[in-house]
Amino acid sequence: MTKTIAIVVLLALAGVLVLAALRPDTFRVQRAITIKAPAEKIFPLINDLRRFNTWNPYEKKDPNLQGRYSGAVSGKGAVYSFDGNRNVGQGSVEITDSFAPRRVAMLLHMIRPVEARNDIEFTLEPQGDATQVTWAMQGKVPYVAKIIHVFVSMDRMIGRDFEDGLASLKAEAEK
Repeated sequence: MTKTIAIVVLLALAGVLVLAALRPDTFRVQRAITIKAPAEKIFPLINDLRRFNTWNPYEKKDPNLQGRYSGAVSGKGAVYSFDGNRNVGQGSVEITDSFAPRRVAMLLHMIRPVEARNDIEFTLEPQGDATQVTWAMQGKVPYVAKIIHVFVSMDRMIGRDFEDGLASLKAEAEK
């Protein structure tokens, strides 16, 4: 009986490791929203990290979050370093490119809970009297993370945060 349980456990573990090995080496999470405001009004809410953090959902996940701004005031070279609870982690976000009023690119460098460097991109596409704003993040997935992704959907987990953030951005921009 014990031998049978051990064999079943080993087969299940092997199955998880094989499934993890078959997962993609990269990920991409993307969400979009239409905001009844011109891109010129929305762009500064993304391009200035102080204004970004007024609607950023991760800022709301830890009331004791410690943050520090450095570099440029806004646009390329603006940096925000943060240290928070397990829901936020520790790391920094830096604006790496900024093309007013259409695109802001950022680099998210996570230190904790897991070391990672992910590219973030916001695109703003005018649509008549509104603007479609897309928030996307992509990066590499090391093997250990692939094992976690067998059980946890990165798209669902981060996608919900992006949806909440975009809803807050919409509320702020439509004031």
